[in-house]
Amino acid sequence: MSSASALRELQRDLENKANDLSKLQKDIAKNHQVRKKYTIQLGENELVLKELDLLNEDANVFKLIGPVLVKQDMAEANANVRKRIEYISAELKRLDATVQDLEDKQNSKKEAVSIPFNTLL
Repeated sequence: MSSASALRELQRDLENKANDLSKLQKDIAKNHQVRKKYTIQLGENELVLKELDLLNEDANVFKLIGPVLVKQDMAEANANVRKRIEYISAELKRLDATVQDLEDKQNSKKEAVSIPFNTLL
């Protein structure tokens, strides 16, 4: 194999690895955006739960459904908010695991890209 063809092969390999790395970085950024959205929702729901805890058990609680406020039982409202918090927390854990996996893959791709450059030096 001539050095020119070996160099072309190395260049193609590096381009493929760089493309894979770029895709991983985009996936990580997308997951961070989704995580940010869930974190905001978690904070909002925790705030609602604190507000519900301040109310008396016989207080009127309303839920916004579309453009309409619908009266809701206090216990039901409390249970719904707690379920949402559980769901969002589980999604955040799942996203954290996904991001960690993607970052591990990204680090291995970075190493794979840097190794050919070290052999050229």
